[in-house]
Amino acid sequence: MSDAVLRLPTSPPPSIETLQVFVRVAELASFTQAAQSLGLPKASASTAVQRLEASLGTRLFHRTTRRVQLTQDGQACYERCKDLLADLDDMQTMFQPAASGLRGRLRVDMPMRIAQDLVVPRLPEFLAAHPGLEIELSSTDRRVDLVREGFDCVLRVGPLSDSTLVARPLGALAMANLASAGYIAEFGMPESLEDLARHRLVQYVTTLGQRCPGFEWCDDAGATHFVPMTGALTVSDSGSYAAACLAGLGLTQVPRHGIEAEVLDGRLVEVLPRFRPAPMPVHLLYAHRRQLPRRVQAFMQWLADLLAPRLLPLSSASSAPTS
Repeated sequence: MSDAVLRLPTSPPPSIETLQVFVRVAELASFTQAAQSLGLPKASASTAVQRLEASLGTRLFHRTTRRVQLTQDGQACYERCKDLLADLDDMQTMFQPAASGLRGRLRVDMPMRIAQDLVVPRLPEFLAAHPGLEIELSSTDRRVDLVREGFDCVLRVGPLSDSTLVARPLGALAMANLASAGYIAEFGMPESLEDLARHRLVQYVTTLGQRCPGFEWCDDAGATHFVPMTGALTVSDSGSYAAACLAGLGLTQVPRHGIEAEVLDGRLVEVLPRFRPAPMPVHLLYAHRRQLPRRVQAFMQWLADLLAPRLLPLSSASSAPTS
């Protein structure tokens, strides 16, 4: 018989709660914000991470007075923890009958007008089918950091740039050039691109301080062009953009999905329909994982089905990495 002694770990394996705390600290780069988001004292969050580091035998964060940043080992641990927590969450519901619905928290982000006009009015039916779900819905026009802010998925409208996220293409939103009836009565109806020199454009930018390129239009070959225009107002959110158009402050260029009622009742008028911008692509974005939790898959499919009647097909529907 061997004299070898089996050495058991000196400390128990990390708890699920400890892993959840670590993931939130990693995503928010802050012990204080992570503790607040989880409803814990800051000291508890710090202690949980210290215990995890002791259990793993490695430092997971670089800590300074100004910031908390993952080490190389911390980044590897973060990716593994995300998979483990997602697998555990999915396992908790995988043997439940379909009639019991899904459970857990779902954090999503989407543009303000889509949330207000299309998604929120239909959410009751989705939640009725899954009463065990809790949804945290962020509706903002800024581009949130999906990983850092802990979102399960986000809906993006507009062109995408390369990154480590996965993009599921849904289609494209048809665009329209609009002005209020009052604006047309005061300044007249533009009949050509040359007429735009006598008109105003409500300037839309994602961040104040940026420069709006002007009136956008797409030719028959699919190429995009811009006509520089003056404007007295610059906005950075879709709610103010729509309000500015209704107030007669200038021309706007928006997706058609949210303005049908205003056009039908005559408050808004479409102008230069031959010179519309190119349709805006719509994607669902999510982080790379071996398998998405069932609640995320179900919500994404529900959202895709909800938006499908309003979207044009994308010319190139590929799930390439994006941002």
